[in-house]
Amino acid sequence: MYKIELGKSGLQVPTVAVGCMRISNMNESEASAFVNTAVENGAFFFDHADIYGGGKSESVFGKAIALMKREDLIIQTKCGIRPGRFDFSYEHITQSVDGSLQRLGTDYIDVLLLHRPDALMEPEEVAKAFDDLKASGKVRHFGVSNQNPYQMQLLQSCLDMPLCVNQLQFSVMHAPMIQSGINVNMYNDSAVNRDGGVLDYCRLNKITIQPWSPMQYGFFEGCFIDNEKFPELNKKLEEIGEKYGVSKTTVAFAWILRHPAKMQPVTGTTNLTRLSDCIRASEITLTREEWYEIYRAAGNILP
Repeated sequence: MYKIELGKSGLQVPTVAVGCMRISNMNESEASAFVNTAVENGAFFFDHADIYGGGKSESVFGKAIALMKREDLIIQTKCGIRPGRFDFSYEHITQSVDGSLQRLGTDYIDVLLLHRPDALMEPEEVAKAFDDLKASGKVRHFGVSNQNPYQMQLLQSCLDMPLCVNQLQFSVMHAPMIQSGINVNMYNDSAVNRDGGVLDYCRLNKITIQPWSPMQYGFFEGCFIDNEKFPELNKKLEEIGEKYGVSKTTVAFAWILRHPAKMQPVTGTTNLTRLSDCIRASEITLTREEWYEIYRAAGNILP
């Protein structure tokens, strides 16, 4: 698998990140097989959050990597979501990191993301938390999740380190970042700019976009692969997959990787075969024609 630089961090990472949200119910052998399958396929970047499985996902993962070399792995986690509210306070950020470190069984986190925008964010307070976490060696790099350009710019105005990541929902079936750019100056619904131009902002500022739910449609409504609701898309994914000798899952991931923004999609599966299919997407490069064929097969209309 080829690597990309994560934002302006200098950190070289695999182009596919492994999502660990659903591993909380795995036993020790299942978790070890999951981690080893990813690493053996070159995917050594693992994405967590303090809330996944109520913290259990981090604990299961920590046990699975107990005998592995920490320096061979890149671990990212997120904080800021609490029951009924979001919280970017100094106390919550720092306490959340301490909890994640304990559950993961490590003394540092490679990348920390703020999970969902907190309307009560004080950027100076977040900056102090980031400064202290970096100075203590507990966190090496920082980013955000689900934020628009002005939210990132406001936070960045108080930071001494660059934000290197913005994690956003994106797939061929959830592509408003693409649609609004293609439908500029049109009256149709796809022309509505819902995110403030976050795709171009991140490209201009060298912030890596990490697509979450890259195989989902809607808000966790389900997977579009082999879904009878999307016959045209699945037919096109299968057709292109046969050309390259890969699965529909691989083609759907390759569609994301083909975009010049150099995104790092986050897998969401615990199925080892599907995990390997996601990772294999880095081995193929779709043509421009194939990329647009998939985009149109998903129901998108070109103006």
